Amino acid sequence: MSNSRALSDAAIEDSKRSLQKDIPETTVWKDFLALIKIGIVNSNLITTFTGLWLALHFSGKGFFNNLDLVLYTVIGSSLIIAGSCSLNNYIDRDIDPLMERTKGRPTVTGKVNPGKVALLSFLLIGLGTAFLMFTTAAAVVIGLIGVFSYVVLYTMWTKRRFVSNTIVGSISGAVPPLIGWAAADGNLDPMAWVLFAIVFIWQPPHFYALAMRRVEEYRAAGVPMLPVVKGFKATKRHIYIWVAALLPLPFLMPSLGLPFLILATVLNIGWLLTGLYARRFNNDIKWATLMFVYSLQYLTIMFVAMVIITII
Repeated sequence: MSNSRALSDAAIEDSKRSLQKDIPETTVWKDFLALIKIGIVNSNLITTFTGLWLALHFSGKGFFNNLDLVLYTVIGSSLIIAGSCSLNNYIDRDIDPLMERTKGRPTVTGKVNPGKVALLSFLLIGLGTAFLMFTTAAAVVIGLIGVFSYVVLYTMWTKRRFVSNTIVGSISGAVPPLIGWAAADGNLDPMAWVLFAIVFIWQPPHFYALAMRRVEEYRAAGVPMLPVVKGFKATKRHIYIWVAALLPLPFLMPSLGLPFLILATVLNIGWLLTGLYARRFNNDIKWATLMFVYSLQYLTIMFVAMVIITII
C-alpha cells in the first residue's frame, strides 16, 4: 500500500512539474472564473431563475414588483455555488493534475495559494447565505443543504469511493431551482419538486456521457465513474434508463400548458432517438459526445421554455 501511495504521489509531482513548464498565460480574473467554475455557476443560474420566475408567476406576486427579491436570489445563489465549486477545486487539487480537463486549474498550476482558495470559498458561501437571508428561511436552508451535499457528500465522501458518486452529486445539482422557488414561496409547490426531479434525473446521463469521453483520465485519477467500473456497454444502458425516466415528468406540470408538454416530450424522445442514431458511428466516444452535447442543449431549452411559455 505504501509503495502504491508513493507511486501515486510521484505521478502527481511529475504532472505538476510538467505543468509548470507550460502554464498558459492568464489574468487574475480568468483564474478567478476558472476557480469558481463559471460555466457551472451560469448553468445553475438558469435553473435558479426559472424556479424563482415560476414561483412569482403562479403565486401572482409579479416579477417586476419583486426585483429586489430577484436580485438577492440571483446573487445569493450564484455566490454559494461559486464558493462550493471553489472549495471543490481546493479539495481535488491532488487528483486534478492527473486529468487533462482539470490540470490547468489555478489550484493545480500553483498560481493561487491553497489557503487563500479555502478562505475565498468560505467567504463566497457566507456572502451568498447572507444575501439569501433577505429572501426566506427556506431558501437559506436549501442553499446550505446544497453546499453540504456537494462539498461533503459528493466531493469529500463518495466521489473517490463509490460508483454511485454521480447520483449523490446530482442532489446538489438539482437544488438551484428549489432555492429559486423557495425564495419567493417557502412552502414549495409540487411543481418546485418536479423541477428538482428534472435536473436530478438529467444529471446522470449528462455526466455519464462526459465520463465516457474522459474515461482514461478518471481511471488515472482513481475516480470510480461508471464507465471506469462497469464499462461502456453498462454505461449506455444506464444513460437510456435515466433519459427514459424523464418522459413522465412534463405530465406533472399541466399548468404550463399543452405547448410545453409537447415540446418537453419531443426533447425527451429526441434524446433517446439521438442515442439510437449515434449507434451508426460504431464509436463509443462519438456516441458519448453526441449525447453530451444534446444534454447541454436539452436543459437550456427546457428551462428557458418554461419562462417563455408563461410570458406568451
